[in-house]
Amino acid sequence: MDLPRRKSISGIFWICLLMVMPAWGQEQDTLLARYIRLGLDNNLALKQKDADYEKSLKALDEARSHFFPALSLNARYSLAEGGRTIYFPVGDMINPVYATLNYLTHTDLFPTDLENQTYRFLRPHEQVTQLELVQPLFHPDILYNYKIQREMTGYWQAGRDTYRRTLVADIKKAYYTYLKMVQIDKLVHSTRQVLLESVRLNEKLYENQKVTIDVVYRARSELSRFEQNAAEAQKNLEAARSYFNFLLNRPLKDTIQVSSQPFVQPSLPDPAQDQVAALQNREEVKQLQYGLHSLDYKLKLDRNNRLPVVFAAVDYGIQGEKYVFDFDHDFTLASFVLQWDLFKGRQKQQVIDQTRIEIDRLTAKQDELSQQIRLQVDNAWHTLLAARKAMEAAAEEQAAAVKAFSVMSRKYEEGMASYVAFLDSRTNMTGARLRNIITKYDYLIALADYERVTATYLMK
Repeated sequence: MDLPRRKSISGIFWICLLMVMPAWGQEQDTLLARYIRLGLDNNLALKQKDADYEKSLKALDEARSHFFPALSLNARYSLAEGGRTIYFPVGDMINPVYATLNYLTHTDLFPTDLENQTYRFLRPHEQVTQLELVQPLFHPDILYNYKIQREMTGYWQAGRDTYRRTLVADIKKAYYTYLKMVQIDKLVHSTRQVLLESVRLNEKLYENQKVTIDVVYRARSELSRFEQNAAEAQKNLEAARSYFNFLLNRPLKDTIQVSSQPFVQPSLPDPAQDQVAALQNREEVKQLQYGLHSLDYKLKLDRNNRLPVVFAAVDYGIQGEKYVFDFDHDFTLASFVLQWDLFKGRQKQQVIDQTRIEIDRLTAKQDELSQQIRLQVDNAWHTLLAARKAMEAAAEEQAAAVKAFSVMSRKYEEGMASYVAFLDSRTNMTGARLRNIITKYDYLIALADYERVTATYLMK
């Protein structure tokens, strides 16, 4: 047998194994933190959530503005024709009196031919222009609407932060998935070189009548099956790259940076402590609390709708048939206005009852959410624990497979083992290496999901 060539196969394989060691460390954490920041700044869905929150802030400013006085300019110029008239019998009333005065004074000083007058109710030309200043003095709607809107602003902010936390988890999981595909791709490329060398060597040995034709066929079959798996691995790598860049709102084919630092195994968290933190810090809990607070204020608003509202108003303007700016045509009017709805067919009581029902519904939903969070934390913990055990088992399997392959390689080189046994041992080691890569990054993916449900990742 051509032992030096067989040793070259083993040497190439070991060099390739060293080339595909997984990468992780502090440098990787820094890269991931940068990508998370980029995703939070650029993600399109998050921008929509930010717009909803900004809109709620503007609505809060609008509610606050109702506390201040309102100043308006009102102008009206009218032309009228026809309409009602007012009859004033001034002649019938005054002429007899003036005639009596003339008779008593023996003079003609007082006219006795005055005519009766008819006045149109609507002036042919008339204008009224005034500035009106209105200040609410007692209006429960304004106060409680402002408080409701303040709580709704917190509600929309919590909704946005909920998506932010989900987005961070999605970015981390997508990044770990991409790293997993990168490591698998490296393993694929290294294995391809080994299989190509195996086919070439066995064809050479067959030509020299050192092995039978079935060994060549087995090597070619192994290479063909491998190429199918390699194509699938390449597809998964491109899909992982595209999805990660999609989350960051970048071109789908953009390069993703990775580190070459050694893998650092994260420590297991404390589920009991994290469950308490989740119940306190989850944005969904805060969102429901804001919703309940807003309903409490709405209930107070509904109850206070039974009270009157009071306004103060000051008007200043000019009026007349033409625009004349002098003291004879301007006017000032100050007034207090009270409005009180005394009866509306129990409409207000029905509104109060509806609000109470909504409060009861949200309270029940709050209890349900607490139970859901406990369940999510419990499931995420057991998923994380199972991923940790799978990772540890895969590491042990890889160590054992490496040792078994080392023994089999020596036997094969010494002619004490068949090529089929050598190939099976190498396949087992490659599979163990693949499972080791997958379980390590699956553990990180499970950890990212655990951080999301427990709200232990500090949002910035």
